[in-house]
Amino acid sequence: MRDIILVYARAENGVIGRDGALPWHLPADLKHFKATTLGPDGKGLPMIMGRKTFDSFPAPLPGRRHIVLTRDTTWQATGAEVAHTVADALALAGEGDIAVIGGAEIYALFEPIATRVELTEIAGAYEGDTVMPPLGPHWHESRREAHPAEGARPAYAFVTLVRGL
Repeated sequence: MRDIILVYARAENGVIGRDGALPWHLPADLKHFKATTLGPDGKGLPMIMGRKTFDSFPAPLPGRRHIVLTRDTTWQATGAEVAHTVADALALAGEGDIAVIGGAEIYALFEPIATRVELTEIAGAYEGDTVMPPLGPHWHESRREAHPAEGARPAYAFVTLVRGL
């Protein structure tokens, strides 16, 4: 069985983005994102994302496939594999684990079929224009790695959640 993994960082007030970027600077979270999306063997998981998330990268991320789910049937970009439905995106991803990396609309589409969440909980409330609501009661924490604030960087925790029965 493959894992469909939602990967995101979320502030206490639900904010996950502002103006197409993260509203905090946390190098440890970027390293965690890279390790998670490269997968345990380092070969890279197919990443499913929306167009705005893809556009937020300066270039496609090395070692990973970029499957972009968009309603725009004419959109295309170098380094992107285009899908127009969840089923199309899953078919493009093929067998094996998949990382779903945003944005909020894409998370909402995949949450009902996701099997795991790799969440970075960011301490504090942030201004933002993209919000991720809390997950429902069918998600259960299986791992937590807490880190204190350092200087201007907020406290955070890497949290793994799995879908309950």
